[in-house]
Amino acid sequence: MKKTVRELKNKTAKELFQEINKMRVELAKLTITQKSNPAKDRNTVMKKKKQLARMLTALTEKNQLEKIKKL
Repeated sequence: MKKTVRELKNKTAKELFQEINKMRVELAKLTITQKSNPAKDRNTVMKKKKQLARMLTALTEKNQLEKIKKL
């Protein structure tokens, strides 16, 4: 479920926050699974972390734009 940056920027802050929470839970489960039973694809945790970082960046940009609009 790879999302492009454009798709992330089109979402509202509330939607992004919900997706970030889901991603964090998924990443935690994946990390535990990876530690106990290493999978063939070892980059899955790293890929999920990068996707989470993209989501957090999009959320931060939205919050900053809202602050600027209030001024």
